[in-house]
Amino acid sequence: MTTFQSLGISQPIMKALEKMGFEEATPIQEQTIPLGLAGKDVIGQAQTGTGKTAAFGIPMIEKIDKKQRKIQGLIVAPTRELAIQVSEELHRLAKFKGLRTLPIYGGQQMDRQIRGLKDGPHIVVATPGRLLDHIRRKTINISEVHTAVLDEADEMLNMGFIEDIRDILKAIPEERQTLLFSATMPKEIRQIATTLMRSPEEVKVKAKEMTVSNIDQNFIEVHEKQKFDALTNLLDIHVPELAIIFGRTKKRVDELMDGLQARGFRAEGIHGDLSQGKRMSVLNKFKSGRVEILVATDVAARGLDISGVSHVYNFDIPQDPESYVHRIGRTGRAGKAGVAISFITPREMSHLHLIEKVTKSKMKRMKTPSIDEARRGQQQITVEKLVRMIDKGQLEDYRETASEILDQYDSVTVLAAALKMMTKERRQTPVTLSSVQPVSVKRQSKYKGNDNRKNYRGKGDNKRSFSRKPKPQGRNRKFQNKRGSN
Repeated sequence: MTTFQSLGISQPIMKALEKMGFEEATPIQEQTIPLGLAGKDVIGQAQTGTGKTAAFGIPMIEKIDKKQRKIQGLIVAPTRELAIQVSEELHRLAKFKGLRTLPIYGGQQMDRQIRGLKDGPHIVVATPGRLLDHIRRKTINISEVHTAVLDEADEMLNMGFIEDIRDILKAIPEERQTLLFSATMPKEIRQIATTLMRSPEEVKVKAKEMTVSNIDQNFIEVHEKQKFDALTNLLDIHVPELAIIFGRTKKRVDELMDGLQARGFRAEGIHGDLSQGKRMSVLNKFKSGRVEILVATDVAARGLDISGVSHVYNFDIPQDPESYVHRIGRTGRAGKAGVAISFITPREMSHLHLIEKVTKSKMKRMKTPSIDEARRGQQQITVEKLVRMIDKGQLEDYRETASEILDQYDSVTVLAAALKMMTKERRQTPVTLSSVQPVSVKRQSKYKGNDNRKNYRGKGDNKRSFSRKPKPQGRNRKFQNKRGSN
């Protein structure tokens, strides 16, 4: 691996990287940073979680003049969450250069954003719809932008922002450096690269580096009605530090969250119907560890960059292989190992094989965990606590009382009582979920590895259909029923 030091990065950014705990560059950083520092336009093909923000952020920060209180770097991201996360990471990278970053996105008060823009940020991270609003209102000055970044360009294409992206790039000075990052390269994204970029260099991270090299992938074949008990048993056995559970629909997420809470788990859910304030509140609780389980739809979890996620559970198998890759990519980050478990109904086994074929990865079969295994898992946690207490010592004040108890009862009974008292016994509250249709492999048989979800309606800062032309109402209804609700 290449160290950041060897890439010729300035001391203030090196200091920030050391403070963030980064020493070695990821493949996308190793290839992109030198090109960025040389002023080249770059097309980077890489998934979320590969270190893209530092890959484009470091060259951008290096070129910014702190004394010029004007926007010099502009990043366009598909969702509010991603815009906020990118802005936070750039702020950390630029900490010792004293640069100001500002996220702007839909759902936030326009007056507040205008005040922030007047305050002279050096870098703005924006969602497409809100950025265009500011450009049209003339409340943002992008005449001094020398570095523009499109992050997750294919996701912005899916969400219907492709024309907005073209308009934004045309509004930025032509004498600029442009960096475009995308997990896939549909023809519309290629067209932007050829018409609005200058002889871009291509950087491509191999699929195995993007996705699954350090993620232990597993599946459990289980009937729909047994899924929830299998999930809670697994959670008690694994005791994940932070876990994300994916459900296919908003209703599914709400039901899963309610069921987990009923059984004593600290769980919260996010999906597109939640207000921005509620979503941010849930994410902050999850990041800080006050909530140990996040239940989410694909759309709500897009762009989330949360460190420390040890387990991802696909309660419902995703509709396409790319969504599977995005989901399990929430874990196994920053060189740490991660675990992904997918619950597969018998009718979905052929779909599982399709995902394995497209992602070139093999999932290990796990047996369905029992309630006894879950109890033993919880007891093992208590045993580990006791052993740590024994190793720590300082038990003299308790020995006399312990001897008195052992005069009355045998040691096994005393220890069993202590384990019972200390072990968290899970409430076996009955939980019933609405059933969902199994995924049919027929709908995915033509999948070629490209993103074919052109009719998908995403939830960024504005809801827009993919095409500017109106679609027949019947066709939309049929598509939505087929895909499920996000």
